Amino acid sequence: MTRPTADDAGGGARMREGIKAMAPADESVVFLTGAAEGLGGEIARELAKAGQRLALFDVQADKLQAVADELAPVTEVLPLVVDLSDAAATEQAVQRALRHYGTPRALIHDAAVLKEVAMIDVSFDNWRREVDVTLQAAFILSRAVWPGMVRARRGSILYVSSGSALGGFVKETAYTPAKHAQEGLMRVLELEGREFNIAVNTITTGRPIDTPMSASHYTEKMKIGMVHPSRLAPAFVFLSGIDASFATGQRFNAFQLSEAIRSAAA
Repeated sequence: MTRPTADDAGGGARMREGIKAMAPADESVVFLTGAAEGLGGEIARELAKAGQRLALFDVQADKLQAVADELAPVTEVLPLVVDLSDAAATEQAVQRALRHYGTPRALIHDAAVLKEVAMIDVSFDNWRREVDVTLQAAFILSRAVWPGMVRARRGSILYVSSGSALGGFVKETAYTPAKHAQEGLMRVLELEGREFNIAVNTITTGRPIDTPMSASHYTEKMKIGMVHPSRLAPAFVFLSGIDASFATGQRFNAFQLSEAIRSAAA
């Protein structure tokens, strides 16, 4: 789940001008985690419509296969059932994707786990699982695609962030520190990637979204203005096609950027 924050970047006249100037993303490859449902599923659908071939990672085997079957008539899809809290399994899955496709044009890490548990009640195993899905997987996946992106001197890495990455919420003993750390990883990689034209950014929803995860955690107040996750998907397609020369080290707002894309296309 991503919690909206007022400090997200995105939208505005400069962004709309950039959208108009950018050519559509070439047919390419995107690695996407958390693709079995919710926001990740909608991102997968939008990427498929844009002609991108997909490696989809998720632990929910049946739901992931359903998405892959749905998109198969549209584009090539490699579904990879993997527990992203398992370092060895994550490495094996991403290496399989690399053998199948080669280096992707973009990596989008959307997968996350959120269990609201007070410090007095949280177990180390549960805490570690949440942190590993968000942070460890981001590291392993990014490290795997990095050499190919360096050789290509282009690429885009995008981590789905949250308002939790800037503030804190009661009982988010694992989710909030993991999201903070993910922002830190982005900051390091965007500095290292500039020399090689690799864009590394984070993105938040910008609005409450109606997904299985968020529906069970948002308060009634947070649900005000909730939108379907498909409204946010165009931003991910756009950012999958950028390089550092366009934007890196930024924290994008998916709702604002998607609305700007729609405005530019009108």
